[in-house]
Amino acid sequence: MTGRDEYYNRAKQEGYRARSAYKLKQLDETAGLLGQGRTVLDLGAAPGGWLQVAAERVGTDGVVIGVDRQRIDDLEDPDPRVELIRGDMTDDATRDEVRDVVGADGDERPVDVVISDMAPNMTGEYDLDHARSVHLARQAFEVATDVLATGGDVAVKVFDGQDLEDLEADIDAEFEYVRQVRPKASRDSSSELYLVAKGFLTAPVREGDQLEVDIEDVGSEGDGIAKVDGYTLFVSGTGTGDTVEVRVDDVKPNYGFAQPLQ
Repeated sequence: MTGRDEYYNRAKQEGYRARSAYKLKQLDETAGLLGQGRTVLDLGAAPGGWLQVAAERVGTDGVVIGVDRQRIDDLEDPDPRVELIRGDMTDDATRDEVRDVVGADGDERPVDVVISDMAPNMTGEYDLDHARSVHLARQAFEVATDVLATGGDVAVKVFDGQDLEDLEADIDAEFEYVRQVRPKASRDSSSELYLVAKGFLTAPVREGDQLEVDIEDVGSEGDGIAKVDGYTLFVSGTGTGDTVEVRVDDVKPNYGFAQPLQ
């Protein structure tokens, strides 16, 4: 039995709308994207296979929002965890509707995970199809940086090719790390892969930045503590009251590490 037949048949037997449901299951098992109580935004959600999987895995305390320019049929078993929005996430009005669904106010970032299985209409010309897939992935990435909570995650589909490295680098700059994942449920002949980025960074600093900081306190490990626009930097070899020039060595979603410049 071919891979295609296996997942197609399983989807039919298990009630999923598309064989792609198994890709999300495998992405989750590999990267830990979904979980109880999380808020998930599914871009290009039609026909709804990923919505079904996400709803199962976030539980009754989670929220799943599916967005597509096409109409998405309601799930067979009505579920208050799932909200469907017909629109384009590159439009401000659609983003505002997402915020309304999760009750976000002002600059609040309400989403824990952004997932996208969007793919271009295939032309058969590989370089063109690759370029279009990168464009869609960048759109999903831009949406993610607008709505993701600090420490949030993103998974976007893209076709392998010459522009992948630059896309991956741009995503990596905004997250703690990014990796390529190729689910087993992808067809053997497919060049598709998923860029999975973990730990969205909303910090006002990035690795390699140099700046002057005031040490306000000392942490339990003996490192000085500085605040940069409310963000915590641990600075080794410093004490309360010091003012030092530092280089940022590592940035996490909620704190970072820096070294004094000699």
